[in-house]
Amino acid sequence: MNETDTNDTPLNVEETLALLEKRLARIERALGMSEVRPQASIPEADIQRKGKELEMAVGQNLFAKVGILVLAIGVALSMSLPWPNLPPALPSGIGWMLAVGLLVLARLLQRPIPLLARYFRGAGMILLFFATLRLSYFGAVPVFAADSPVEAGLLAGVVVVNLGIAWLRRTVFQIGLAMFTGYAAALAVGTPWYLFTMVTVIAVYALLAGRKFDNPWLWVMAIPLAFSTYLIWAVGNPIIGHKPEVVTGPFVGVCLLLVWMVLHAGAMSWRRDRTSEEPVVLVGAMLNCGGYALFLLHTLVRYGDVFIAANGFASLVLLGIAVMFWMREQSRVSTFVYAMTGYAALNMALIKAFEIPELFVWLAAQSLLVVTTAIWFRSRFIIIANFLIYLVVVVCYMVLVKQENGISLVFGVVALTSARILHWKKDRLELKTEMMRNAYLTTAFVVFPYALYHLVPRIWVAAAWVGLALFYYLMNMLTESRKYRWLGHNTLLLTVVYILVVGVAKLEGAQRIVSFLILGTVLLVVSLVFTVIRARQAKEEPPESGSGGNAPGDGREK
Repeated sequence: MNETDTNDTPLNVEETLALLEKRLARIERALGMSEVRPQASIPEADIQRKGKELEMAVGQNLFAKVGILVLAIGVALSMSLPWPNLPPALPSGIGWMLAVGLLVLARLLQRPIPLLARYFRGAGMILLFFATLRLSYFGAVPVFAADSPVEAGLLAGVVVVNLGIAWLRRTVFQIGLAMFTGYAAALAVGTPWYLFTMVTVIAVYALLAGRKFDNPWLWVMAIPLAFSTYLIWAVGNPIIGHKPEVVTGPFVGVCLLLVWMVLHAGAMSWRRDRTSEEPVVLVGAMLNCGGYALFLLHTLVRYGDVFIAANGFASLVLLGIAVMFWMREQSRVSTFVYAMTGYAALNMALIKAFEIPELFVWLAAQSLLVVTTAIWFRSRFIIIANFLIYLVVVVCYMVLVKQENGISLVFGVVALTSARILHWKKDRLELKTEMMRNAYLTTAFVVFPYALYHLVPRIWVAAAWVGLALFYYLMNMLTESRKYRWLGHNTLLLTVVYILVVGVAKLEGAQRIVSFLILGTVLLVVSLVFTVIRARQAKEEPPESGSGGNAPGDGREK
């Protein structure tokens, strides 16, 4: 029976559409298709409510913040005017009263409007510091000299008050603001011991605050502020009108740079969550090592007589920090950053202590030291960086030293020794490839022939290279390593090329004949030895292992 009336009355358009919708719905249910419902539109009331919330946020919060900022700037600008007709201390007194008023207002608004209270409190802290600074700066007649004990004491008292307020409020914004006033006070007074003491106290404060409130970014904020303060003082403190120049100052100030680095690094290592190295730790390590750049430049320019000892001691301090990070948390990145900076400090001391070419001997010896410590740190990054530095040293030696005196042999010995050390401890270093070991052996393959070419008479160059190849074969027998055997093969091939290209053209008749006879004899002997060894191994191998044999060391690679 169809869906029409019993009297077959024709359906109008609306009824036809309704009938089609019913039939489509039955088909969709039969096919298991869910009915697609139109997405509900956002009620107009919600749109209006959100608009009102945005309007209130702009009108209440944003305008209040901007208003407080504009008010604070306006008061600071008015206090920076000389006001010659007023008593010198009056603008500071007015500033103190306004600052106290803002702090009291922040106290009253703490519960009802905590966000505004924070900004009122910050403005009060800045105004309190600025009003005290006004006693020595900006006025027509200063009340106290900037470096007088009274002004220094008043500024120190304001900094203590600000640090205490920030500690009680426990907000990063106010702690950073309080520390900033401390660094500004150090530069405003400008005397070395005042600056050193203030920066040291704030470094300790940042360490404790970051630990107390579990916020490592406080340390990251304190590090550049401390070093920037020292840098401004070291170049003459030009922000208070002094002529820019590198100052000498007490040497203890330079040493305090290392103390501040230890405090900042200790703070990072003292963080509560040491299960992973967060980005804040990497940023902190890199910023902290920037302190050594200041140490290096200042000692180089003004403390040349103690430069070697100072940078040697800095190397010990930085390596000690690297050891601390490794022992406490098995750190990879921080250990690498501090260790490489420590090695750089040692490099600076060596460069200053020795002349070319003796310098290159010590740099090569340092490369072995770096490899040894990198194994203890389990740092692949240090190994790779050290090899690149070692390669630069070798190239610089070949370019700068015109007459060979045997030092290049040291580079070859260092390369072979480093390769052996890396092989012995490759599991500790987690070096699953032989890339770095091959790199050192390749360097030895180049350096030894280069050294012998310049050290021995030309007639004996081929013989010396043949002796080098025999040394590699001996190492192959002792270590059962195919790598040394291939070094021997390649050295012999290099000798063949030398004889055919250089020997024929530049050696005299008897010299040429002797070189060919020596090289040919050695090649035949080596071939005979390997033939005998291969035949002996083929007899000793069981039948199922195959008929082929290999030279010594094929079964076990060291």
